[in-house]
Amino acid sequence: MIYSMTGYAASVRETEGGSLHLELKSVNSRFLDVGFRISDSLQALESALRGKIAACVRRGKVDCRLYLSRAGGGKKGVLNEAALHELGELEGRVRAVLPDAKPFSVAEALQFPGVWSTDGDAGMDNTALQGEALLLADQALDELLASRSREGEKLMRMILERGMKMRETIERIMPMLPVAEAEFLANLRQRVSAIVPGGIDESLENRLANEAVLLAAKGDVAEEISRLITHLDELEHIGRTGGTVGKRLDFLTQELNREANTLASKAVSTNINQAATELKLLIEQIREQAQNIE
Repeated sequence: MIYSMTGYAASVRETEGGSLHLELKSVNSRFLDVGFRISDSLQALESALRGKIAACVRRGKVDCRLYLSRAGGGKKGVLNEAALHELGELEGRVRAVLPDAKPFSVAEALQFPGVWSTDGDAGMDNTALQGEALLLADQALDELLASRSREGEKLMRMILERGMKMRETIERIMPMLPVAEAEFLANLRQRVSAIVPGGIDESLENRLANEAVLLAAKGDVAEEISRLITHLDELEHIGRTGGTVGKRLDFLTQELNREANTLASKAVSTNINQAATELKLLIEQIREQAQNIE
């Protein structure tokens, strides 16, 4: 199975204290990068959630948002007076050492972790709440993986379609090569005949034959064609086997582009050069889609 790095999931789980909400969003990233926005009462779950996400997701930037909506709908705030007193004591100790330090404002005090909560979960069994949150995380991760799988399948299908078009372009190039060499030799003979009095003698004919041999050597792209086909075979193999293939696809597009550039530099006709340009365009389209795959 092939996964996109882009996905979304949102799940809700009802508890005695209210509704637990968990939202997961993932986008492209070279490595796994997980960020959290979690209610104060559930902060202890960050490590466990990180482990669950890392077990399912290999690459991508994942944002996780977890919070509890108070039962009954309201979002009445809860002031933790013990935490507020502790904060005041800490401020007093700091100002004893630094008397010129600026005092806390009300807004800054309320933003201090644990002082003010809108979760409405005071008095709840926090262990049970965390257990419910972890079950919710499993549900959301299943949904996220399903979303990434659906998109990954579409992306891989588009990549394989570009690979088939590359094969068609390569098949068009093959018969162009001997025709291009023959046309080059005929044009060369015609130009030489126009400027050499008396036409082409045996000596000139031998030199023209040598030029044709040099052209054939310069325009020999059999090795490049063979490697392009081999890389396209590998592309189809990746599509069949699946797994974490994003980096393999990225490397493969680099190799495809290398061969296409060499093919273009060896082109002995405008038609072959145009075909090589078509190949590079298709490779770029593959590369763009591969950057979205895990």
